[in-house]
Amino acid sequence: MAVNVLGTELQECGSDPLTGFYRDGCCNTGADDLGIHTVCALMTEEFLEFSARAGNDLSTPRPGFAGLRPGDRWCLCAPRWQEAHEAGMAPQVLLAATHILTLEWVDAEALRAAGVDRPD
Repeated sequence: MAVNVLGTELQECGSDPLTGFYRDGCCNTGADDLGIHTVCALMTEEFLEFSARAGNDLSTPRPGFAGLRPGDRWCLCAPRWQEAHEAGMAPQVLLAATHILTLEWVDAEALRAAGVDRPD
């Protein structure tokens, strides 16, 4: 059982579009996930533009990929989320769907603050 940053069972991030390194809807990770796709993020126009400027265009449709739109849920690479946070462009996250290993790569307080489902 994979664990989220809240210490409970990892929840699904999104199925439309189907996300996750393993395209299982969850931000699961493993030794073959070199990008560490563990942060369940809610896409915003600002973040999508930031990501494109940083060299990862997530908006443009390609064969097998319809492109992301604001409001989509997507498993982001933890280092990219941290980079976006440092630039003031990090999207909100679903903590229950964000893998615990994310905490090895991001500022835990910043991640928690960005959580739309953070416990009070």
